[in-house]
Amino acid sequence: MAAGGSLRSLISPLLQRLRCDRSSLFAFSTAAQQRSTGDDCGPEDPHDEPRHLLDENTAEHKNIKLKEQVRDLTERYQRALTDSENVRRRTQKFVEDAKLFGIQSFCRDLVEVADILEKTTGSAVEGEHSDPASALKKIHEGLSLVESKLQSIFTKHGLQKMNPVGGKYDPYDHEIVCHVPAEGMKPGTVALVTLDGYKLHGRTIRHAHVGVAVESQE
Repeated sequence: MAAGGSLRSLISPLLQRLRCDRSSLFAFSTAAQQRSTGDDCGPEDPHDEPRHLLDENTAEHKNIKLKEQVRDLTERYQRALTDSENVRRRTQKFVEDAKLFGIQSFCRDLVEVADILEKTTGSAVEGEHSDPASALKKIHEGLSLVESKLQSIFTKHGLQKMNPVGGKYDPYDHEIVCHVPAEGMKPGTVALVTLDGYKLHGRTIRHAHVGVAVESQE
């Protein structure tokens, strides 16, 4: 019995120490597990803060760049609108001036005709009492010069007098005022002109009044 008691007294401290070691091992294992799973359930890792700050700075930088681009596009759009409005105003002014002064060159040429008429009239008045024949001759020469000058001006500005005699009647250019016997002319052709017709750059602006040849009825 004494031997058994001694053995029990030796084993009992060992068992107690083993229990303590097992408890320490379990506690160490639990702490390690908590450290290994701390990323999922523990507080945020302080080492992640610089990365978050970097993301925020990048987003703010992009936002600033976008605002600058929007401001630049807005300014360019406003300048384009201003330029477009200036072009529109200049074009409108040009059109208005063209309407107002479009016949300026034509009028300037007509002034020369007015000068010729004035000189012709003055010469006729001066020679009316002294030499009527000479005055009449001057009037004739002056009027001939006026007609020639006018036709030259008309041609210069694209205005041409029609010469339809001997040509075929055209309802787009001619207006029949009478019929004449076709003596040596083909029926349906223009035999005479009672009022000259004119074309401006190929477009008829006044029909020629004509007499058309027809077969004579015996």
